[in-house]
Amino acid sequence: MEHALTGRRALVTGGASGIGRAVALALARAGADVAVTHLSHDATDVVTAIKETGRVAASFQVDLRLSWDVDKAVTDAAAALGGGIDILVNNAGGPVDRRKVPGMDDAHWHRVLDLNLSSAFYASRAALAVMPDGGRIVTIGAQAARSGGGTGMVAYTTAKAAIEGFTRALALELGPRQITVNVVAPGFVSGTPLHAALTPEPAQRAAVVASPLRRAGTPDDVAGAVLYLVSDAAAFVTGTVLDVNGGAHYS
Repeated sequence: MEHALTGRRALVTGGASGIGRAVALALARAGADVAVTHLSHDATDVVTAIKETGRVAASFQVDLRLSWDVDKAVTDAAAALGGGIDILVNNAGGPVDRRKVPGMDDAHWHRVLDLNLSSAFYASRAALAVMPDGGRIVTIGAQAARSGGGTGMVAYTTAKAAIEGFTRALALELGPRQITVNVVAPGFVSGTPLHAALTPEPAQRAAVVASPLRRAGTPDDVAGAVLYLVSDAAAFVTGTVLDVNGGAHYS
């Protein structure tokens, strides 16, 4: 899909590492100018890589759990990209850590929901103020939303399930503007901070065996699905969840 997105302006939240980095680079290679947000990861490398494709690149440090911080970052990103955002990829998120319900305090519950759900709402709301008709919103969900996730993942699974409802409702609301809203739901993806930190190696091997394709996913696999959904080829696709899990779980 080389040059398919020439002239488009994209914002990827959590774009400094893992899936977000792969998405940002895929969009740039397809011709888009790309801004990324980051918080704990340094975005210097991804900004340099985007610029090496010949595209405009920018990064903004932002806490996506804070609506005012998101509003400023989106406004600044739009300005850096020439005055608007055509593509928003809500990628930032994660389970923080594994906690079973009896030992989960209120702070953890709200932290996980804010990081995974509120962040997508804040970024989408802010982006819509600078997004022309025909724009694209894609949120990175999770297989856990349908499978129930693993032990200690109730808060994360709840947030990712809510993302699917949010996406369908927003797709309905934005349909008259020809803005499509979709979810990409990865299964086990190697090379990401989430699984490296929270998924023990035996569970990683089991996830590979459970996949009919007998391999782990990669960040580039997820980026490919995002690239399709933001392209003109997917202009009639909205309110859907695209599974990227090697067949490990069927919707």
